[in-house]
Amino acid sequence: MTGQKRSANDAHEVFTCDDDILHEILLRLPEKSVFSLILVSKRWLRVICSPSFRCDYHARWKVNYHLLGFFVCNHLYLGISKYGMRRPLTEPAIHFLSACEEGDNLMVSAPKQLGYFLGTSNGLLLFGRHPMTYTVWNPVSKQLCKLPQPQQFYQSLCMAFLTVEEDCFNDAVHYKVIRAKCNCRRESKTVSIETYSSITGTWKHFTLTCSSTFALRPWREATVVNGVLHWFATQGNLAIYDPRLGNRRINLLKLPEGRISQDYDECVLGQSSDGLLQYGQSSTSGVEIWVLEGGESSFSSISTGNVQSQKKWNLRYRLGFKAMWKQNPDHGKHSKEAKLMAFLHQNSEYIFIRAGWNIYFFHLKSQKLKEIRYLGRDPSIQWDDSAVVAYYRPSWPRSSLCPWM
Repeated sequence: MTGQKRSANDAHEVFTCDDDILHEILLRLPEKSVFSLILVSKRWLRVICSPSFRCDYHARWKVNYHLLGFFVCNHLYLGISKYGMRRPLTEPAIHFLSACEEGDNLMVSAPKQLGYFLGTSNGLLLFGRHPMTYTVWNPVSKQLCKLPQPQQFYQSLCMAFLTVEEDCFNDAVHYKVIRAKCNCRRESKTVSIETYSSITGTWKHFTLTCSSTFALRPWREATVVNGVLHWFATQGNLAIYDPRLGNRRINLLKLPEGRISQDYDECVLGQSSDGLLQYGQSSTSGVEIWVLEGGESSFSSISTGNVQSQKKWNLRYRLGFKAMWKQNPDHGKHSKEAKLMAFLHQNSEYIFIRAGWNIYFFHLKSQKLKEIRYLGRDPSIQWDDSAVVAYYRPSWPRSSLCPWM
């Protein structure tokens, strides 16, 4: 009886404690348990859904992301095309392939006239029409921010979109949009960039310098790993830039050379489960996946320009498509030529494989394919000229009962 009475008293103390103590107790529980506890009471729901608790929880535990679907971006329509391509009026500007019920509702609630999909970061979406009109939309809060016109005109450019800070008091996410000039016909030791900050609400122009001549490859969004930007550049290089450093330098890192490096038709970047930069390339024969290891865990070596000497590419996985289809005969019967589409978000176990309009999860260890069922397939999609970008949203409960939502 004494033990039962003590348990009852302990439970009573938990239910009647103030919000600060409840906050500290819930921080020690795994995400699945926390999410189930929103049903206990309105008070518990309010505490769990509060921005301050979410920030503290993500500071202690790894943030989980939920796949909603895929944006399809046709590069032929971006900027002024060499061939004068213009999107037919019958074709939608934004193609979204929904992979879940939440994804079904995403574009239904989207504002009109957003332009083309340009990038995503931490659930935020960047849309626009190059080279002067850009809009950031938060699908959760429904907040739409039309950015002021940039000061610089870039006929050919590449972009970067990254979240830099979360304001727990106002439940706002601060971000940066970076435009970088591309001129593949004329390599140089400098590159012009323009950065928009949601904190200042203004664009700022910078000139980045490099120790070697290079040019950025146009119409590619930068891959952000630990706050550092990675753009594909000419001559088989990556251009690496850390906007947090004040030295205005950009450094080059040579991409790895594998068996298919001479005839690859697709290359992608991503972040591994352990926070490292991943590089993948595919050809008609198969896929190679490399990881950048060695040196310091951060990219502080960027400030000295000594990236190559401190970092080393290590081959993590090699896959032949013939062996993959043989291992998965049910999928191989109706699939077209396969290619590496993307890495999963902060994941080293799976990759996205695309064969025609079919999109698959591929588990590297078991070599098993799982087809992703999605809605939104359109005959107007030009798959060979389009980038297919997975859209993730941080998984966290939200409630209309909370005034800040």
